[in-house]
Amino acid sequence: MLIHLPIIFLTSLHPIAGANTVPKFNITLECQSEGGTKAMLDRCSDDEKQALNQLRAEWTQFAASDVRQCTEETSIDGSPSYVELLTCLEMARDVRPK
Repeated sequence: MLIHLPIIFLTSLHPIAGANTVPKFNITLECQSEGGTKAMLDRCSDDEKQALNQLRAEWTQFAASDVRQCTEETSIDGSPSYVELLTCLEMARDVRPK
């Protein structure tokens, strides 16, 4: 019985992005958790898809430590968001000394 606890624990964790991979989030779940009308749900989905596309295009520009930190932070509430992840990564990148 207790031997299964580590397996259960590990499978409940949110995936942390690898150096070359944008994490996979459930856009539908994220937008539904926000509530609202169908128009709001559609807008949320569009925003999330745009943020995902931008993350894919810029992914290699972000430091691995920022990726880990921002992915963890945006996943805390159980409904991670590409919009939040992108915002976090851009802010972290912009404050780094050049």
